[in-house]
Amino acid sequence: MWIEHLARDIAALGQEEHTSLQRALDQMSRAAALGVPGCSAALVVVWREVVGRDGSLRHVVADYGASHSDLSEALEHQYATDQGPTVEAVREMRQVRVADVLRENRWPRYTSMAVQCGDRSSVTQPSKLSGEGDGDEDRILTFGVHSGRADAFDEEVVTQLTALLAEHAAMALNTADRQADAARESAHMRRAMSARTVIDQAKGIIMHARGCDADTAFAALREVAQRNRKKVVDVARDLVAENTGPQRSRRPRPGGR
Repeated sequence: MWIEHLARDIAALGQEEHTSLQRALDQMSRAAALGVPGCSAALVVVWREVVGRDGSLRHVVADYGASHSDLSEALEHQYATDQGPTVEAVREMRQVRVADVLRENRWPRYTSMAVQCGDRSSVTQPSKLSGEGDGDEDRILTFGVHSGRADAFDEEVVTQLTALLAEHAAMALNTADRQADAARESAHMRRAMSARTVIDQAKGIIMHARGCDADTAFAALREVAQRNRKKVVDVARDLVAENTGPQRSRRPRPGGR
């Protein structure tokens, strides 16, 4: 069935190698805009739950993907005024349906902006994300399908579909998070290995020049680094470059052979 096919496509987006959170969100929003009946634009937002000093809970946008720029403007307006279907979905943690924004009285400050941005009807579904991303805060995903026409969505179909897409999108983003964490860890290990190699090379140069052991050579590197307010690896890299780089050719003395 096409619903399951679209859900699988969205879930697969987060499993692509080297897929960033932003890229995954953009692709999900475009896939929903093209694949959901009646949908002309889609908005996928990742929120962080932040607890204030007074104990109050607020939701901060961590990242989002919008299939059309008008929805980006609509989201910014909702975020600034704390009114609209997307902010209500994340605040109440329930699906928010809008048959026609012109018949709505829940968000008076959002109505005119919604009309300008072509957001007449929508269905927005929130979904919890596991705590595997950056930071310790809980995260929530909102998956919204929008239309420039009133009553654009078949409630029976789209209500269930949006919940399914939100669930699969959450799984995809968790996968993208794990891949990003693995990539960062791998890059960190490569940098650490590179630093260790250059420090070992610099120690070898000092040991050869001074006839000392490895501990004494490292202490010499650290002393130079502290004196010049530099990192040990930077001092080591400079020393290796000076001793392994191309030698300057000597200019012959005047009259010499």
